[in-house]
Parts: sequence; C-alpha cells; structure tokens
Amino acid sequence: MNDAHLHMVVNHFPIIGTILGAGILLAGILFKNNTVKNVAYVLFVVAAVFAAVSMATGEGAEEMVEDMPTVGHDIIHEHEEIAEKLALSLYVLGVVSLFGLYANIKKISQAKLAAILTLVISVIAIYFAQLTGTTGGEIRHTEIRDNATGAEATTNAASETKTDHED
Repeated sequence: MNDAHLHMVVNHFPIIGTILGAGILLAGILFKNNTVKNVAYVLFVVAAVFAAVSMATGEGAEEMVEDMPTVGHDIIHEHEEIAEKLALSLYVLGVVSLFGLYANIKKISQAKLAAILTLVISVIAIYFAQLTGTTGGEIRHTEIRDNATGAEATTNAASETKTDHED
C-alpha cells in the first residue's frame, strides 16, 4: 500500500468522525448525558489521530498525482492549505475533548463549559472538513470542479467507466 492509497483510506474518518461526533455531542448536551458526551469526545480524539495520519500521507499522495493530466499543482496546493486548517482545528478539538472527557469523569465544574466549547470547535472543524473534502474530491473528479465543462465531465466519466470495466 503506497501513500496515495493509505491517504485515500484514512482521509474520510476525520470528516465523518467530526460530523458524527458533533451530532452525538449535541445529543449528549441536550439530554444531559455524560456517557453520550464521552462517546463524542472519544470520536473527536480518534478523528484527530486520523487527521495526523492523513496529513502524514498527504505529501506522498501529492507526489504520485500532481503530474497527472487534469490534476496539477494548484488544485493540490489549495487542498493542502485547507487540510492544514482542518488538521489544526481537529488537533485543538482533540485536546479540548480530552479535557472534556477528564472533566466528565472527575465531575469537574467546568465540564459543561468544556462541552459547549467542544461543540463550537467541532462546528468550525466541520466547516473546514467540508472544504477539505470538496477540494480533495476535485483532485481526481474534475466533474465537481466549479470550472468543469461538459467535455471534461464526459471525458472523466468515460475514463472511470473504462477503468471500472477493466477491474
């Protein structure tokens, strides 16, 4: 398994894990259930770990695809810049989640504040996750780019169909 393949395997969890974690945390806050909040905190920590792995494999993935037709350096650079913001927000989210987990377990008075702060940070992270996922998808899926033409989309779809039949 090369870096590009590993990157494709791990890069979805930081996005999906953050979205799921935010929903679970919101439910935990609304229902005043610390166990549910703790599940969200663990999801956020795992998302941060996967973000680190995704960042570590991103350079290798970039090297493998940047010279491919219809890819280019600019689109990868845009994805990389946004992914760095996502990673930073997830690292902060992971640290705050560890504090929230600790506060819930030890029944510290700041536990409620930690939950609210974690939820706010998770919303920020979801914003960057959406941008990161979109720019990452645009690297190989020219049909979802803002500047896509019908010819590019048709050519890309035809090449993907051909590849699917070759498997």
